[in-house]
Amino acid sequence: MVGNGVGKNSMQAANWFRKAAEQDVAEAQYNLGVFYTHGDGVNQNYEQAFYWYQKASWHGYALAQINLGICYQLGHGVSQDCTQAIYWYRQAAEQGFADAQCNLGGCYFNGCGVTKDNRQAEYWFRKAAEQGHEKAKNFLRRNF
Repeated sequence: MVGNGVGKNSMQAANWFRKAAEQDVAEAQYNLGVFYTHGDGVNQNYEQAFYWYQKASWHGYALAQINLGICYQLGHGVSQDCTQAIYWYRQAAEQGFADAQCNLGGCYFNGCGVTKDNRQAEYWFRKAAEQGHEKAKNFLRRNF
């Protein structure tokens, strides 16, 4: 976050995001989750990050859905659950978000939360690569 016309103040930004998040604004909920993930303006707290990503995800906010999937896949702020990671990655992937498509491809390739399926992996990696996602393009070159 950068200050527009004012100096950067992450603590103040976190306070404003919290006010909006508590009013059920999905973008603010997502941004507050990012602040908690990185400890920017607040103490790092994966449980709080998970909480705010989840609230934003229920609104269909794709960036939050991706991060919620990451929380589930890595066990950040919640018990590790690759099946839930797949669910949330798919929600964002079907909205056309390349990062989610790439993560979903990785889950299919590695069998995380699903039966290993190279055809599904390639499908999702290609969807991401078609949007210019470098990690997906490199993965396809190395593996398919």
